[in-house]
Amino acid sequence: MERKDLLNMEKLEQVARQFLEIVDEDPDREGLIETPKRVAKYWAELLEGQKYTNDEIAEMYDKCFDLEEDIPLTGTLREDLVVETGITIFSHCEHHLALMYDLDVTIAYIPNNKVIGLSKMARIAEMVGKRLQLQEKIGSDIADIMKKVLGTEDVAVLIKGKHGCMTARGAKAREAITKTSSLHGKFLNNSSLRIELLNLMKH
Repeated sequence: MERKDLLNMEKLEQVARQFLEIVDEDPDREGLIETPKRVAKYWAELLEGQKYTNDEIAEMYDKCFDLEEDIPLTGTLREDLVVETGITIFSHCEHHLALMYDLDVTIAYIPNNKVIGLSKMARIAEMVGKRLQLQEKIGSDIADIMKKVLGTEDVAVLIKGKHGCMTARGAKAREAITKTSSLHGKFLNNSSLRIELLNLMKH
């Protein structure tokens, strides 16, 4: 799947220039002449995910391996728990356009006859973060895409991170960490499976 064109660069430059004027800066002074263009490139890159639906991201990163054909089956592999931790992304809050940073993502699933390439989980998380987001929505979007790619409901996404709208303004709670979980299928209904997942995350 080919990636779509970036956001409208000309309009982004115009908005950046207007912003500089609103905050009583001279966009034509030496240090700011190229700023509108740089800001446009910044937002076009960091909001790339705005250009795609969850279905399109699923199609983009649908690189799976069939357990019966590509990977020798051993034991109860179809019921084994697959967990990837330490996926670090960032995003921008849709309420303040503030940075959500140090977002540590864990993705887990139980295979349904196929597994996804490990790097693709990180790619999915990264692309979902490149939208105006809520942390809760990041988790549900990643889970939705994983379910589409893997053909299973047994998916869990856990995220913890910091929000600029809390750490840099308002409450200024510098060390506040927000934790969210998006649990589906067996992860929602099986407490033993949830405990196993949490134990794996500790190591």
